[in-house]
Order: sequence, then C-alpha cells, then structure tokens
Amino acid sequence: MENMNKRDQLFMTIQKNDSSDNLIFHMKNEIRSTKYKPVDYQQLHALTEAKKLASASTELKIRKTVQTSKLSKEQTLIKQHKQVWWQEHQRLNEVRYKMESEIKSLFNEENIGNECLSDLMNFEQELSEQWCTYLKNVINPIQQLREDLKYRQHHISQYSHSHSESNSVKVLEEVDFVKKQLKAVYEQLRLEQQKIENYLSDWSMKILDHSSEERSNLLSELPMELETLECPYPDLKSSILNEFCNITEKYQKKLQDFDLQLEDICRNFQLSDEDHWIYQAVLDQYPGDLCGRRTLYLDMLQRYLPHKSRHDLVEHEKYCDQYRFAKEQRRILILSWNKNRRDFIQKAVLTLAEACATHEMESMLAKDRKKQQEVCADLKAKVLQWRARQEEVTRLEMEISARRREKEEEKEKLWKKKKLLQREEKKKEIRKYLADKEQKWQEMEMRDLRRLEELKTLMAEQSVKDRERVKYRQELLEKRLMEKKEVALQEALEEEEREKRLEALRKQVAIVAQFDPVRMMSDTVASKARMGIGTEEEFILQKPLFTLNTYNEQQTPAAFGEEEFSKKGSQLEILFLPAEAHFQLADLFGYDTHFSSFSDRPTVSVTAVFISEVILLVYDSFSFL
Repeated sequence: MENMNKRDQLFMTIQKNDSSDNLIFHMKNEIRSTKYKPVDYQQLHALTEAKKLASASTELKIRKTVQTSKLSKEQTLIKQHKQVWWQEHQRLNEVRYKMESEIKSLFNEENIGNECLSDLMNFEQELSEQWCTYLKNVINPIQQLREDLKYRQHHISQYSHSHSESNSVKVLEEVDFVKKQLKAVYEQLRLEQQKIENYLSDWSMKILDHSSEERSNLLSELPMELETLECPYPDLKSSILNEFCNITEKYQKKLQDFDLQLEDICRNFQLSDEDHWIYQAVLDQYPGDLCGRRTLYLDMLQRYLPHKSRHDLVEHEKYCDQYRFAKEQRRILILSWNKNRRDFIQKAVLTLAEACATHEMESMLAKDRKKQQEVCADLKAKVLQWRARQEEVTRLEMEISARRREKEEEKEKLWKKKKLLQREEKKKEIRKYLADKEQKWQEMEMRDLRRLEELKTLMAEQSVKDRERVKYRQELLEKRLMEKKEVALQEALEEEEREKRLEALRKQVAIVAQFDPVRMMSDTVASKARMGIGTEEEFILQKPLFTLNTYNEQQTPAAFGEEEFSKKGSQLEILFLPAEAHFQLADLFGYDTHFSSFSDRPTVSVTAVFISEVILLVYDSFSFL
C-alpha cells in the first residue's frame, strides 16, 4: 500500500460482508437462524476423548514399533559384532600359534649357548612357576569355594531354617573375606601391570627417539661414498656436495613440518592414552573391506567408552585419520628421500668415475698424439722408399708382359694354321661318310621292296583260303540250323501228341456235377468242420474227415491204361492239379508252392511206389470242388 501512487488509491473500493452484520443482528435480537444450530458440548467432549484415546493407542503402537526396530537393530549389530569377534579370535589364535612356534624354534638346541636366549628361558621358567603359584593360591580356592556353595545350595532343604541361617551367615562372611583377598590380589596385579606398561612405553619412546635421531643424523651427515671418492676436478666434487646439501635441507624442512603437524594433531586428541589404545584396538578388529565398518566400530566404541559422546568419538576419528595421513606422508617422504639419496649417490659416483675416466683418457690422448707424430714421420720415410720400389716393380712387370704377349701372338698364329688343316681333313671324312651312307640306304630300300612283294603274294593266297573257310563254316551253320528246326518241329509234334493224351486223361477222370444252387450257396463240410458246426464233442482220430472217391491198386492200371505206365517207365505226370492238391503234395514231397497263376502250377513226377498216395490226393482235391 505504501508503494502505491495517489492516483491508484482513487480506484480502490471497500468491500463489506453482509453476512457478518446479519449474524450480529440476529444474535442481538435473539432470532433463530436456520443456517446455524446450537452446539452439543457433551457430544463434542465425548468425541474429543475418543480421539485422545485413539491417538494414545497409536502413539503406544508407534513407541512399540520404534522399540522393536531398535531391538532388531541392536540384535543385528550384535550379530555382526559376533562375526567380527569370531574372525578376530581366529586370527589372534593363528598369530599366537605362529608366535609360539617361532619362539619354540628359537629355543632349539642350536641356540642353547646364547646368553640372551638362556636369560629368556630362565625368565619363561620363572613366569611358569609364578603362574602355577597363582593357580594354586588364588584360582583353585575360588573354584573350590564355588563348588562348596553349589553343594550347599543343592542340599539346603535337608536342614532346619535356623541352622541354615547360621550357615548362610558363615558362608557370607567367608565369601566377603575371599572377595577382599581377591581385590587385594587384583590391585597388586594391576599395579604390576601398570609398572610393566610404563617400563615398556619408556623403552618404546627411547627406541623411537633413537630412530628419529638416527634419521636426523642420516639427513644431516654427508655420505661416506662421496667423501672417500677421488676426483681430478675439485670444482665438480664441490658442486656435487653442494647439490646434495641443498636436497638434504629441502627434505629436512619438509620432515620438520610433518613432525610439527603430528605434534599439533596429538595435542588435539579427544581421548586419553588408554582410551586411544582401546580405540585403536577396536579399529584393528574390523577389516577395511567390511560392509558398514564405520557404523560397527563406532557402536562398539560407544559400548567400550560410554563416558564419551559420539561427537567426541567422531572428532577423535577425524584427528586420527589426519594423524595417520600425516604419518603416512612422513613415511613416504623418508622413503623418497632414501630413494633419491641412493639415486643421487649412484649418479654422483658414476659422474666422478666418468670424470676420472675422462681425465685419464685426456692424458692418454696426449701421450698417444706424441707417439703418433713420431710414427707418422717413420711411416712417411717408409712410404717414399716403398713408392720407389713399387715404380721399379711396375716397370719390370710391363717389360715381362710385353715379351709374353709377343710369344702368345706367335702361338696363336701357329694354332690357326693347324686348325685349318684339321678342318680340311674333317671335310674329306664327312664326304666319304655321306657316300657310304647313301650306298647303304639304297641297298636297304631294294631289300625292303623285295620283302614287300613277297608279303603281298602271301596275303593274296591267305585271303583265298579265308574265303573258302568262311564259306565252309557258313554251310555248317546252315546245316546246324536246319537240324535245330527239325528237332524243334519234332518236339512240337510230340508236345501236341502229349497234350492230346492228357486231354483224353482229363476227360476220363472228370466229374460231371449237376446244377445245384443250394449246395453252391451252403457251407462246405470243410468250412463247417473249421467253424465247429455239427462236430462231435469227442474227436475220433480213426474216423476220416471227408469221404474220398479213389481207385485201388487193381483199378489204377485199368483206369489209366497200361501203355502210359510202359511208355513213361512206371512214372506218372500229373498236370494242372487244383491248388489244394498242390499244397498237399508240397507237404508230402517237400517242394515250393509259391506260384502266381494257373499256368505256373508245377508238374509233379512220382515213382510207381507212391502212385496210390498221389491218386488219393488228386481225388481228395476234387472232393473240395
């Protein structure tokens, strides 16, 4: 409103609520309104109480849930602590067994003569004796007292009440006396422990101070390797030493800064020495790769150090991390200084060795240069002498080569003349050879022509003989073919006659059946027998299954004719039998019955001994029709 202009204030309007004015008017005049009703405070009070009870129950449930979650969290933490404690217990046992084995191996027979080891063995024996005395005077009486108390507690119901009260008073007095003795013993042991710890801490401080003094002396002292080395160049050695001093001063300054930083961090520690020892022991129990490591060791530190808050522990943790980081940086600095010092000394030794080698090389080069000049003068005189001799040798060689060249030319001329003579002789020999060869060729040609004429006459005679032989063989072939045709014709005639005889035989044995449709449609005797219709209950083996119309031995020659038996040599050929007869003949004589058509049915030849069986089978097969 203050920021508005006066011009904007003219357009502002005041709005009033008429409902509030009407409500006030109605209340003053005690006029009831249909919009508002009177309030029931008892009902509202009951609703408020119900809401309070519901909120209280909800709050109780929330507290129980929070308490349950705290308990579950506490149990989870304790379970994780137990796992870590068990792992740490196993690790400490392994370390203990390892240390004991190392101590036993140290106290072997080879080191018996060592004075320090003998003192340690005596001290160990003394400690074992003190431990046995402690067990005998302190631990064993306490164990005996505990057993007596358990025994009395178990058998207290057997005594009277007054007697048990008097005994309990005596027992309590005895227990108090034992407690006082134990407290005195524990106090004495605590004092001895504190004394030994102080003694060990003093020695550790002395060792640390001695090591720090050694490091500082090592940083301040010059290395003996550089001081003892000899160098022909004094400026080079002084520059190397100055460089080493500069590097040492830089590292000393950094080391002092780290020492001051460590002292400042130690002053800011929130815990005492004993609490810090507990803190460090708890941190060592939990490995670095453990999940939730910080939560676990802070929880354990709060249990071990209840007089310290979590904030103090976190602050101490921060300072410990700073102290550890600074100490690690200090260690890295010392390691780098040792490495750089070793490298610098090695490089300096190499440099001084190279300088000595260079100095020796220069002196040797000066001597060699003088010797070289003397040698060059001698060589120059020798070269001049050698050149004169070489020129004389060259002149003599040229003269000798000229004489040899003339001699070679003469030899070449003589050789050419000799070569021409040899060529003429070879030409004569070649002409003679060609003439002889031509004569021999003509003789061979005449001989070959004569042989050719003889062969032609022989071949003509042989061709005449061959034509006669072919004609003769053709006549023989035609004769054989005619004979074969005559034989085939004779066989055809015989076959026709045999067919006629067989047809006459078929007509003799044929059965003329009358037209009987009832019999044709009804079941046969064989099918009824196979189906079991009309059969008797008891099978009679001697009774034949079917009736047979056959010939006996006297009627067979009369029926078939005596001529057939005499012509075929007492053999009978039965052709085109029914299928059932063929199967029965196959079972009797053992031949194959697999044929595809009526024309494939086999011809059976039997001797006269089996004629009766064959006739019976034939008529048996016809009975099926």
